[in-house]
Amino acid sequence: MEPVTLTTERLLLRPFQPSDTDAVHAACQDPDIQRWTPVPVPYRRADAEEFVRRICPLEWRDDIGYRFAVVTRDGGALVGAMALVRLTWLRTEERLAELGYWTVPEHRRRGYTGEAARAVVEWAFTGLGVERLEWCAQVGNEGSRAVALAAGFRMEGIDRARIVHNGTRRDAWRAAVLPSDWGLPQATPYLPAPEQNAEPARA
Repeated sequence: MEPVTLTTERLLLRPFQPSDTDAVHAACQDPDIQRWTPVPVPYRRADAEEFVRRICPLEWRDDIGYRFAVVTRDGGALVGAMALVRLTWLRTEERLAELGYWTVPEHRRRGYTGEAARAVVEWAFTGLGVERLEWCAQVGNEGSRAVALAAGFRMEGIDRARIVHNGTRRDAWRAAVLPSDWGLPQATPYLPAPEQNAEPARA
């Protein structure tokens, strides 16, 4: 896919550029980003160069992942990264993708990441035809969960040993958002399961 750019009231979501290398390198020194996201540790400048110069363009080109640099519209400061990943089922009848993100420490708690997430969710539904958008994060990542909930995701449970991080398997929270949660139509009809707390039928 050709990279796209999205805009919100305060933000620009655009493809990563070589000029972002220093900002990405600085952001990924943050202990929380290293704790919760799959970045190399220690995070070297060469890792940032690899990310912005090779990985991001390759993923757009090969439809592996659509990664956005989230920057402020009034100054171009890097706020974080926002991505659609795990696109194996995007163009199958499952129409599935996963949302992931991280935020630069000094730009947290300003609503920026939720604002960017809502823009990508809307684009996924209206521009890509996604019919189920998932989110997962290590259990305990309260900041990431707050962003997901603000973007309309609904918690669905805990997946045991889903995430491999720093050589160990970690349990993960899982949530999803559907077009219908946003009041949008979808091509494939949805038949929800019966309520699980219904009284069983008596013989």
